[in-house]
Amino acid sequence: MGKDAQVRATFPDGADSGRLQYEPPRLLFRGVHRRVYQGDELKGVRVEAGDLVLVDGARFSLGEKAAANWAQAILNPKGRLDKLGVKPGMRTAILGVADDALAGELAERDAPPASELADLDILFYAADSADELARLGDLIPALADKGALWVVSRKGKAATVRDVEVMAAAKAVGLVDNKVVGFSNTLTALRFTRRRT
Repeated sequence: MGKDAQVRATFPDGADSGRLQYEPPRLLFRGVHRRVYQGDELKGVRVEAGDLVLVDGARFSLGEKAAANWAQAILNPKGRLDKLGVKPGMRTAILGVADDALAGELAERDAPPASELADLDILFYAADSADELARLGDLIPALADKGALWVVSRKGKAATVRDVEVMAAAKAVGLVDNKVVGFSNTLTALRFTRRRT
């Protein structure tokens, strides 16, 4: 998840106020003018007197603590597996997710995909149709008691199911959503766990 705040900003060409958002790898400011920063423009970001300061001199008033948090997030962005909550030693599995790098990333994290769907800490499941969503209930027994099901779907114009459809299908089988992550440039993922009684 990214960061979002209403800020006062000072740019080399004047002051403005608006909405500042950080969605890795971009920092976006929406005020009178829209400004986008990424790549080298974010290297060397620092905190100064409660402001987040970029290399070009742009300043965003966030307060000392928030500015430090934003700088940390920008300078040390979380990797995909960190956002997905994958920790070493977790039992994981992948069902139908079209992402060639995922299995390798999981293996490097010491959480290689299991061949057996049982007692899983995390299950990545591709669902881009009503039929695939209808299988969600069948997957619950594969999860450990506190296991999570990440439903991975195409996003943007290529999407064939909407987030609200995914959430409704999961809710119908007793799951609750608690996180959304941009899985890749073409995929989004929603995290579900069992409803606690």
